[in-house]
Amino acid sequence: MKTENKLDLSVSMLRASILAIFIMVPIAVLQFSLFNILNHMTEITVTLNLMGILLFGIIVLASVVAHELIHGLTWVAAGKKPFSAVKFGIDWKTLTPFAHLMEPIEVNVYRIGGIMPGLVLGILPFFLSLITGNNGLLWFSILQTAAASGDWVILLMLRNVKNGTLVEDHPTRAGCYSYISQ
Repeated sequence: MKTENKLDLSVSMLRASILAIFIMVPIAVLQFSLFNILNHMTEITVTLNLMGILLFGIIVLASVVAHELIHGLTWVAAGKKPFSAVKFGIDWKTLTPFAHLMEPIEVNVYRIGGIMPGLVLGILPFFLSLITGNNGLLWFSILQTAAASGDWVILLMLRNVKNGTLVEDHPTRAGCYSYISQ
């Protein structure tokens, strides 16, 4: 939808979550398969106990906070914005946590902020899991890479936005407004 000098490059949080499934499933299968091939695994065993479940829950909650903080801190540092320009919260309708940048920013800075959580919490731990053969690190990396899939949906929507273009994070949807026509 185009209005004046503003192009809407966003989708609903629900649609972003659905589209993310089509990104996360193939990537998770690829991560899991590559790990198994490189580590010559023939079986998977999972042990559940109360302490493990509690620890997993704590790690998931902490990683959700870390994911959103990484978005915000990257936009603040790379975009030279004040920390007060970032609003954190949860879209309760879709249970989607978010970091919302409330000021326009150059598209490459927006892209960097978008990719950093998936890179730091997902992709880098995945490579470490390949090197170390650590199953726990593998599962953490798969979960975090999947959690970043919504961010990758947004990055795909920005693929045709030219470097130097100002974008403004959408206040209620996944994506942003672009200030220069494609």
